[in-house]
Amino acid sequence: MQLWFSRGSEISIRDQLQTQVILGILSGELEPGQRLPSTREMARRFHLHPNTVSAGYRQLQQGKWVEFHKGSGVYVRRPDAARRPSALELDQLITDFFRSARKTGIPLAQVHDRLRHWLEMQPPDHYLLMENDDALARIIREEIRQVVNLPVTACAYDKASVDKMLVGSIPVALAMSAPAVRETLTADAELLVLQLRSAGNSLAAYLPARSGSLIGVASGWPTFLKTARTLLIAAGFEPDCLVLRDTSQANWQRGLKQCAVVIADTLTGQRLDGTCRVITFSLLADSSLKELREYQRFIQDPLGP
Repeated sequence: MQLWFSRGSEISIRDQLQTQVILGILSGELEPGQRLPSTREMARRFHLHPNTVSAGYRQLQQGKWVEFHKGSGVYVRRPDAARRPSALELDQLITDFFRSARKTGIPLAQVHDRLRHWLEMQPPDHYLLMENDDALARIIREEIRQVVNLPVTACAYDKASVDKMLVGSIPVALAMSAPAVRETLTADAELLVLQLRSAGNSLAAYLPARSGSLIGVASGWPTFLKTARTLLIAAGFEPDCLVLRDTSQANWQRGLKQCAVVIADTLTGQRLDGTCRVITFSLLADSSLKELREYQRFIQDPLGP
């Protein structure tokens, strides 16, 4: 890495060293784990006082940019999730943003207006699931609620409902509903699109089918019942061995205790807890659950890890 030092500058040599090393790390020129010149090497190469170099390295260590290995030297610190970005990092990000905006030809006044708009906005304080199927929405809402600590509401995605519900929300929709949902949103509105779990992969551990075993399927979402039945029959289960129960109907638990296992959605699984052996099938993919958690972490602590 090339370094420069100005002895006639109002900025101390120590600060010049610190700044250049940090910029080298941010730009990728200095990679995690890379060894820096020793205090003696640096002093000799640039005709600096060893104490000045040592003080600069100590400041970098305090800022968690470098680490000292006893008997080995000074190394660029490997990523540490606990370290928050410094003012210099933020300045670099802002500089990159303005440079990108300039390249696109966007007028500076427009950039300022949009920045002011975003800075004045209140951060969202709840998730809004946009789904027209009430039974499906109840299940997805519960699955979201289990992985986030913000409130979760739901609404149909007709224009009349959406305009009022969107205020202060993080809109989310299932992938299969997303195209229709986007039509009700403004062009610049953000939408988190959630993917469904692969039913085949999730059931693979329970296959092949055991001959003659009664298998229960319970849900308040008709599509869950229909899809599960189709998959189980395709996997080799006899239709007569499947006990389907719609939780919206009276006495829906009848016969489930006699089943070897009951496959249920998240909400129904909670209602069956302890009454029989239950395989709770979550509808949302793990990747979508992770995205929900990460998005919440970002809006609650934008400078966090």
